Amino acid sequence: MKYVILIHSNPAAWDALSEAQKVEVGRRHLALTDDLAASGELIVTEALADPSLTRHVMVRDGRTVAGDGPFAEVKEHLAGFYLVDCDSMDRALAHAARLAPYGEIEVRPVMDLHAVLDV
Repeated sequence: MKYVILIHSNPAAWDALSEAQKVEVGRRHLALTDDLAASGELIVTEALADPSLTRHVMVRDGRTVAGDGPFAEVKEHLAGFYLVDCDSMDRALAHAARLAPYGEIEVRPVMDLHAVLDV
């Protein structure tokens, strides 16, 4: 089953970390990535650019409109993700727990739209 491990970041909390702690966060990510690749469970992982670089796309009256906002006023933002293929939610949670000491991690099953829509 596929799961997405979502990494949420709080810029104020990140800025409060020491340089050693920031290096430790990076090492945790590299170790998890290496272990997931070795086990064959890693599909893809990516860090996301700063939210200020986000573009929003809408369709209004049949016209596509892209813009910079609106932005939600939040303390945390999505900083990156892992897409994994694990045997169980417990296995995905165990992987996510390796990142949890320095932020909030969300694990969510990925839906198979073909199965849901029966197409």
